Amino acid sequence: MKKMITTVEVWKEGGMFTAYCPELDVASCGHTPVEAKKNLGEVIGIQLEETAMLGTLKDFLAEAGYVVEDEVLETKKKIVEFEEMSISVEAL
Repeated sequence: MKKMITTVEVWKEGGMFTAYCPELDVASCGHTPVEAKKNLGEVIGIQLEETAMLGTLKDFLAEAGYVVEDEVLETKKKIVEFEEMSISVEAL
């Protein structure tokens, strides 16, 4: 079984937490950060299974930048920085 390395962003929206995988553009939610990340892992697994059944898994992974190296699926697209930015909006 191969292992996939991915990024997870977690943020709070109201009383729920959202976990998002930017490489695959997939999200899920939960009542806690841990639950949101667990649910995201399940959603990613389902997405991979579905694309495999459709015969498009290799294309899906290639589009996300993933390559298979030994037993690890890893993307060559690396997030190097993540921060908030303030932008002036004069139109409002």
